[in-house]
Amino acid sequence: MTAHAARTGVWFIGARGSVATTATTGCAAIAAGLHPPTGMVTETPPFTDSQLPPLTTLVFGGHDTLDCPLPKRAEALAAGGVLPHGLPSAVQAELTAADAEIRSGGPLPGDTRSDEELIAAFAADIQDFTRRHGLARTVVINVASTEPAPGDDDSRLPASSLYAAAALRAGCPYANFTPSTGLRTPHLQDAVDSSGLPHAGRDGKTGQTLLRSVLAPMFVQRALPVRAWSGTNLLGGGDGAALADPAAAAAKNAGKERVLADTLGSAPEGEVHIDDVPAMGDWKTAWDHIAFDGFLGSRMILQTIWQGCDSALAAPLVLDLARLLARSHEAGLTGPRPELGFYFKDPDGGPAALPEQYAELLAFAERLRAAR
Repeated sequence: MTAHAARTGVWFIGARGSVATTATTGCAAIAAGLHPPTGMVTETPPFTDSQLPPLTTLVFGGHDTLDCPLPKRAEALAAGGVLPHGLPSAVQAELTAADAEIRSGGPLPGDTRSDEELIAAFAADIQDFTRRHGLARTVVINVASTEPAPGDDDSRLPASSLYAAAALRAGCPYANFTPSTGLRTPHLQDAVDSSGLPHAGRDGKTGQTLLRSVLAPMFVQRALPVRAWSGTNLLGGGDGAALADPAAAAAKNAGKERVLADTLGSAPEGEVHIDDVPAMGDWKTAWDHIAFDGFLGSRMILQTIWQGCDSALAAPLVLDLARLLARSHEAGLTGPRPELGFYFKDPDGGPAALPEQYAELLAFAERLRAAR
């Protein structure tokens, strides 16, 4: 079987959430020729010969604690304007097949299993999926709701780290598209180092922070000191509900602030506020207010407004990461992949500014093209 004929698994943590549902639906739509691959960087010319797995060869499954069937979830997203009207019906067979591969996650309230027992169970689910479908490899991607950062006194691994450990045990490349802990815990360092698996970043960069990573270098390059940079997010849906928890919001905001600190050299005054507005559903509005100094100390202001759907922004990037990590694994690459920093607020090293990150990504595409 040739590399391009082999099938690749995509195992979502949070498989019935908005991002995973949009990605699964979108992949089916693109593979069927119903929609173009808008927003997928890996479908642009620089990646043409990088030997990435074709979208038609991706097989979806995952873990989730919700029991709403995937076709139903897609219908709800279509009703909210996230997915095109009629698309869930057009790809219902693909959604039903993916839904059949979603396993119960956890730990749920009352679950008495130890961390080791949970990791073993999650890994067994992934391995069974890979084996039954005869997949060349499976990539695990966390797109679940943001969890609070663990406290110093917590005796258990957070759920995101349980799933990350399961991915390593199942021999799967891994990406954390959320601000949750995932692999970034000392408890998993030995497992990460010995796994020999490629893995990427933390917290996907889709909207407000994407814009910050473009604008911040402009101020540095034009020698315009930034005095303050404040932001506000209004959002609903599952993200809005999860981020209503101050601890979860703090984990989310850390990545937004890190981009500014890394690019500007220090964190300017100002904070990011996140407000849960259930009526907005899966849509989000983000405001930024930037105060900076001009020539001879003249005070200036730049304000931006970003309105969009996080799920539709994230889904093509998640598909990109699945393909790039699968190809990295096939090419024998191991460890953190700083070349994929283009996709993350908290990358595994590399530059913070988007243009430099994009240049590194293109160089990575060239490296994958040459790899056999």
